[in-house]
Amino acid sequence: MKPNSGIQGSQPALAFHPRHIENHPPKMYRTFVILRHTFLEAIVQPIYPILLAIGAGILVVFAMLPFFTLGEDTAMFKSVALDVILLIVLISTLFATSKSIFEEIEDRTMLTLMSKPVSKWEVLVGKYLGIICSAGVQVAILGGILILCTWWRIPGDYMMNTRTLDDLELKQIFDTRMMHISGLIPALMLMWFQISVLAAISVALSVRFSLVVNLPVVILLYIAGNLLRFLFPLSQGPLAKSGWLPQKLAYLMSLVLPYLAVFDLRDKTVLKHIALPNTGFADEIGAVTLGEIWRYVGVAGLNALCYAAFALAVGMLLFQGRELGGAEG
Repeated sequence: MKPNSGIQGSQPALAFHPRHIENHPPKMYRTFVILRHTFLEAIVQPIYPILLAIGAGILVVFAMLPFFTLGEDTAMFKSVALDVILLIVLISTLFATSKSIFEEIEDRTMLTLMSKPVSKWEVLVGKYLGIICSAGVQVAILGGILILCTWWRIPGDYMMNTRTLDDLELKQIFDTRMMHISGLIPALMLMWFQISVLAAISVALSVRFSLVVNLPVVILLYIAGNLLRFLFPLSQGPLAKSGWLPQKLAYLMSLVLPYLAVFDLRDKTVLKHIALPNTGFADEIGAVTLGEIWRYVGVAGLNALCYAAFALAVGMLLFQGRELGGAEG
């Protein structure tokens, strides 16, 4: 592969030798080889650690800032930090997608790969899985930093004395920390599902379009996918009197566009207390249970899987007619 260019630096990419998959006929093995190469290629790109460092720095700075929310500083910090992580990982994922697919088609690397006994769907699925694995590593690292920052700032936000010798007060500090962290883990998981859905769209677009087109389109789809949550209430309000069109339009848009509200559970994981067993919040009235949260995460994961399969199927249709020798005529 030729050296990287532009914002990704001049460091040469990892060499991908198609002969590694030529002597191993099982399809799952070939897909795994492509996955591994794509993952390693994504994490060694200069933009990956740069964005990771920027995200970590922002989280640490925000952890030291007061939010003046009259007792809800921790919830506000977690909400803002989750948005920062989403933005950082999404941008990094879009760059990795464009580099791994579109640029390989343009510089004929893909043509060399396709001359070996490997199917196009194996290439597309392997690259997609490698990209979302690299995104998962970023979410895990930044999520770990967020958890540590949340653990550190909770005593200050709730005006608790960490130097006390009172066992009850120390247990209250520990319980509060664990309650907040137990909600962050499923929130980070839902974020990874959301990024996986957007990455599937980006992979489909990268078969035909460069980063210049891919980046704004995916960001616009992200905005539209979040705005869909307001479309159904509108279609059931005064607009419903105009006939069946608003409801049908809302239903059609929810099928075609990613309904990203499915991956937003902050009203329970961030803004509400969690009835964590063996803590002071276990019997709190109005608290949400961990079982309820994780059941929702499972349903959201199935939703992400279905939409990612749909987006990759569209990408496969675009890939079938793509000229692999570079620019299309």
